[in-house]
Amino acid sequence: MRRATSKASTILRELSTEQANPASGDLDLKSSLEIVRILNTEDAKVGSAVKRALPQIARAVDVIAGALKRGGRLIYVGTGTSGRIAALDAAEIPPTFGTDPKTVQFIIAGGLRALGKAVEADEDSRQSGAQAIAKKKPGKNDVIVGIAASGRTPFTIAAVEYARRHGAKTVAVTCNPDSQLGKAAEIEIVVEVGPEAISGSTRMKSGTAQKMVLNMLSSGAMAKLGYVYGNLMINVRAKNYKLAERAATILQRAVGIERGVAEHALKSAGQSLPVALVMLKAKLGKSAAERALESAHGNVRQAIAAARLP
Repeated sequence: MRRATSKASTILRELSTEQANPASGDLDLKSSLEIVRILNTEDAKVGSAVKRALPQIARAVDVIAGALKRGGRLIYVGTGTSGRIAALDAAEIPPTFGTDPKTVQFIIAGGLRALGKAVEADEDSRQSGAQAIAKKKPGKNDVIVGIAASGRTPFTIAAVEYARRHGAKTVAVTCNPDSQLGKAAEIEIVVEVGPEAISGSTRMKSGTAQKMVLNMLSSGAMAKLGYVYGNLMINVRAKNYKLAERAATILQRAVGIERGVAEHALKSAGQSLPVALVMLKAKLGKSAAERALESAHGNVRQAIAAARLP
């Protein structure tokens, strides 16, 4: 047991994300302004690191969009910071794109209690990772995205390996190259952000990079599925005053109409923004617009184009 722990520690020390950062030496002796300048300078490197991984991110977007179109699921798996970032992205997809909560899901080591309290011990359990993903019954129409800054988290690696054996597509999101997690997945997304400003705190640059990548994966897939019209969030559900105002504004921009016309159209469409948009663009009644959307599997642009055909 001691040998395994020693070997794991050696590997961890060798990772770029675990190195000491010379740019932030004596951080505790700096003024507040100096501290935030250093942190800001380090954070500014994240965008460039993500940019270098865009080809792999795009490939994953295509795989995810294809799976969701077939009725599959996108399931994130992570531990600690990675798991919490996964949970955040998964939770925000239904209100942003009007999807079923089952479409994008997350698994975090330690379960829901780990969202508010650190449960680090669970990260080391391969058995727990395999059991957690097994409960989701991953299959050929699903995409499992394992997230770990180090790329060596046993829980996440085991979950990805299990999913792949059972036919699911697999993606790894890491901040270190040649990782175990990267080798376990079919698509490896590596965002090399380098040493953290606070050594070992991968909730910082690594966490920011992971959030950016997950934003791209989910938003990119939803755009390809037609849940975005132009650059407008047209699947918003008007469940409160703010969202109702947003829906009317989006409809105005999408069609080029006055506010009153947009509000009337939304009312006629049962407060459904996609239905209202198809009604106005294709000059259809509510029932016909709903049928067009159903035939197009919710893709607004395709529904409009099909409805306009002679």
